[in-house]
Amino acid sequence: MKTRLISLLFVATLLVASCKSGNKEAQPKPEAAPAKVEAPALAFNPDSLAEEPVFDIVTSKGTIKVKLYKETPLHRDNFVKLASKRFYDNILFHRVIKNFMIQVGDPLTKDPSADPAKYGTGGPGYTIPAEILPQYKHKKGALAAARKGDKANPNRESSGSQFYFVESETGCSHLDGQYTIFGETIDGFDVIDAIAAEPVTAPKNAPVNPIRIISVMPAE
Repeated sequence: MKTRLISLLFVATLLVASCKSGNKEAQPKPEAAPAKVEAPALAFNPDSLAEEPVFDIVTSKGTIKVKLYKETPLHRDNFVKLASKRFYDNILFHRVIKNFMIQVGDPLTKDPSADPAKYGTGGPGYTIPAEILPQYKHKKGALAAARKGDKANPNRESSGSQFYFVESETGCSHLDGQYTIFGETIDGFDVIDAIAAEPVTAPKNAPVNPIRIISVMPAE
């Protein structure tokens, strides 16, 4: 009888140990901390630039060198910020009109799955208050911010990323005082002309042969 009692106690001890072990394994394991996502490195340090920075806009047709105006700081700083984040790399010129202007800056043009009919509607998700100054006109090579029309945009706020180069002063003169001009071309006028001369598709005036910005970097 005593031997049988000892055997029963031994079995009970094993069962308790087994239950404890099973419960331990059944406990949820703590989740691993999510991997820290590093922000992409900037192409350059915006704080290192001059008050009127000069940029090389390298396109698949050549390089356009531009100077940004200190008198339009909101547009200048926004352009610098986007360029430093490589926002404009591989973006397409989506609207090209001979004797008028060439337009670029819509991030939708970098998305292979995007509908080309929507080119010209994309941006970074914000607009920029107008900085329309009387001393800046739509001269050849002027760098100006695109925007929605007055009916939808009575304050004439600029697109957060889209801009255009004036190809023809005569063709663009009627835009004076209506759009923010925030810079000018100082070299590469021939590149603007070459892009403007490209055949385009109707009705969006997109170049038949894609033309893109390769990079936007401070000029050396």
